[in-house]
Amino acid sequence: MVFDFILSQSSNSRSRYRLASLFVCCAVFAVAIWQFPQREPAPFLTESAEKSASRSELRKPARQEPEFKAQFASESIDDHVHSASITGLANGDLMAAWFAGTREGARDVEIRGARFDAQRQEWGDEFVLISRDTTEAVLQRHIRKLGNPVLAEAPNGRLWLFYVSVSVGGWAGSAINAMHSDDNGLNWSEPRRLITSPFFNISNLVRNPPVFHADGSFGLPIYHEFLGKFPEYLYMSADGRILDKYRIGMGRTSLQPVVVPLDANRGLALLRNSGEASGRVLASFTSDRGKTWSESAPMAPWNPNSAVAAVGEGNGSGDVLVALNDLRDGRFRLSLYEVDQNLKDWRQLEVLDQAPVLQETLAADLFRGTVAQRFTAVSGGSGEPVPARLEEMISESMSRVCDDGMCEFKYEYPSMIRTRDGYFHLVYSWHNTLIKHVVFNQAWLETQ
Repeated sequence: MVFDFILSQSSNSRSRYRLASLFVCCAVFAVAIWQFPQREPAPFLTESAEKSASRSELRKPARQEPEFKAQFASESIDDHVHSASITGLANGDLMAAWFAGTREGARDVEIRGARFDAQRQEWGDEFVLISRDTTEAVLQRHIRKLGNPVLAEAPNGRLWLFYVSVSVGGWAGSAINAMHSDDNGLNWSEPRRLITSPFFNISNLVRNPPVFHADGSFGLPIYHEFLGKFPEYLYMSADGRILDKYRIGMGRTSLQPVVVPLDANRGLALLRNSGEASGRVLASFTSDRGKTWSESAPMAPWNPNSAVAAVGEGNGSGDVLVALNDLRDGRFRLSLYEVDQNLKDWRQLEVLDQAPVLQETLAADLFRGTVAQRFTAVSGGSGEPVPARLEEMISESMSRVCDDGMCEFKYEYPSMIRTRDGYFHLVYSWHNTLIKHVVFNQAWLETQ
C-alpha cells in the first residue's frame, strides 16, 4: 500500500525506479538501526501477588449464590457498534468502550464508553471517549478513521485506553494511540501515538487488554496486517514507555492475540486464525514471561476467522475460560468454554447466544421474531418501556445484517475480564447494533 502510493506520485518509469530504490534503502536502514531498549521482562503479576498488593486486594463476593445475567451496555441504536472492551475500576464499578458510527471505517466513527454502577447494578448513559477530529487535532496529522478500543486498569489504579487510528489506506495502514486516566476515567490525558515500528509506524493494531507484570510493567498484545498477519507482545513500562517487542509464534495468518498468564513465568496466547488450513483457534506458549513464544498450533474448537476472548479462572485450578464462535463458518453462535492450561480438555459451559436454527442466514421474519424476543428478555428489567424502542431496534439491526429478505445473526468480538470481587464480565457485539454484557460468578461456574 505505501509502496504503491509512492510509485503513484511519479510520472515516469525512471523516477518510479529511483523512488522505489530510495524507499527500499530507507526501510532497510531503518530496520537495521532501529530497536527498542533491551530489557528482561519482569514476572507476570499472578493472583497471589495481586492479592498481596494493597490497592489490588481481591474482595470476597458479597453473594455466594450462582449468578448469571445479561444487560446491554450501550444504549444508542442509531449506529453500527463493534469491538467492545471492558475493565474493572478501583471503586468497584466497570467501564466499557467500543467504536460507533454509520459503519465500520466511516469518518464519523468515534470511541464511546459507558460506566456500570456496581451499587445500582446498571449501565449509565454512553458518552464519547475520543473522536476522530480530536485525535487529528492533538496528533497534528490527518486521521481517516478510528477503531478497536481497549480499556484496562493497571494495579496502581491508572486506567489505560488504547485505540487504533488510520491516516492512509485501510487497517493495514493503522497505528496505536494511548490515553490514560488517574481518576477512574473522569479525566483523560491527550492521545499519544505509540511508535512501534520503523516502517513508517504503520500496520499496528490492538484488540485485547494488556497483561500486567509484577513490577507494574505490562505487555500489550498487538498485531500486524501489512504484508502478512502476525501477532506481537509489546512490552511497556508502568508509565507507558515501550521497552521491547516480541513476536508471538510464527507464520503469517494469525492476529488479535489474547494473552493469559499461567504463573509468574508461563503464559499462553490464543490467536484468531485468518488462514484457510484448519479453521481452528491457534495457541502459542511462553515460558520466559513473554519474551519468546512457541510456534502457534491449532486447538480443538472450530473458529472461523473470528475474535477470541480468554481469562484465567483464578481459583487455583489453572483453568482458562474462553469465549469464541465455535463454528466452521459464520458468527451466529458464541460459546463459553473452560479448558485446562495445556489446552487439551475443552468443555463447553454455555452457549451465550446463537441463531434459532444453526445456519448463518435465515429469513427476515424469523430474525425479527427472535431478536424481538431476546431484546425484550434482556431489557425488560431495566425499567425502560421496551416497546417504545423495540421496533426501532429491530429496524436498525435489520438494516445492518439483512439483505434480500435474508438476515445474518452476528454475535462477535468478545472481550472478557475477571474483576477483584471474583466476578467474570463479558461484552460482545450483538448484531452490530448493541453491546451486550454478560456477568457470572465462580459459584455459577461450579454448577456447570
